[in-house]
Amino acid sequence: MNKINVMKDIDELTDTYCVDCLVIRDLRKKRGKQGAHLFCIESCTVGEQLQFLGQEIMKFSDK
Repeated sequence: MNKINVMKDIDELTDTYCVDCLVIRDLRKKRGKQGAHLFCIESCTVGEQLQFLGQEIMKFSDK
């Protein structure tokens, strides 16, 4: 896996699950942007995958 593939995976995940996410839309109304973001980081399985892929990109930056 290389950096470009990881970036494509990130784009695919966000386009598929995050762009039209009804949960985020609802949470932004109830908790604001920061509250919705916190949900994504702490509770969302897609958010967990994005964090993992972000860590993979950082490995390429270290080289």
